[in-house]
Amino acid sequence: MTNVLARIKAKGKDYEISVDCDRALDFRKKGIGSIANILTSPVIFHDIKKGIKTSDSDLEFGFGTTDVFKIAERIITHGEIQLPAEFKAKAREERYNQVIEFIHRNCINPQDKRPHPIERIRTAMEQAGAKIDEHKSADEQASAIVKLLQKIMPIKFETKRLLMRIPPVFTGKAYSMLKDYIIKEEWLADGSLSCTVEMPAGAMMDILDKVNSLTHGDIMTQEI
Repeated sequence: MTNVLARIKAKGKDYEISVDCDRALDFRKKGIGSIANILTSPVIFHDIKKGIKTSDSDLEFGFGTTDVFKIAERIITHGEIQLPAEFKAKAREERYNQVIEFIHRNCINPQDKRPHPIERIRTAMEQAGAKIDEHKSADEQASAIVKLLQKIMPIKFETKRLLMRIPPVFTGKAYSMLKDYIIKEEWLADGSLSCTVEMPAGAMMDILDKVNSLTHGDIMTQEI
């Protein structure tokens, strides 16, 4: 168990609690766990280091309640959780790998129209000195990273469009698989689905493999 500080400012006053780091992050990101188990003590402070506890009137003033667990939930969900160095390093490494995977799936080498291997992207990012912000999603950072990589290697974002016709027996599962990529759809009289999909070029083969596996190859595709 690693205990860390979580805090929030409400109506000009600081409110602080001591929490288990792993459990607090799980609750914040996934809604997993109970506040009672996350708090290391059911006490809210103005300043933990100095041991200055809040009064009921301060809690009522800041949050409209004196319920410690409701206030702690708000602090954990919306406040700042002070992460130890090892947690920050782990989060940054996870985001770094997510950015690499995103670029691999969404970009191609314009010379051969194929996605770059993951290790080649990783090496190029290291050479370019790419900096990753663990607080931003992979897609938010990818465009800036790709611009850096273009100084080292041929790479660009590219999408592909395909016209697909899916037999009636597979339309339900196939539609769920493709719904994020469908830009035009037409349901035919026999119950089959004719649709135009637009997807990242780097991810196209993977998506096609999944659709072909689902339909046992019983699908018509045409690049447009």
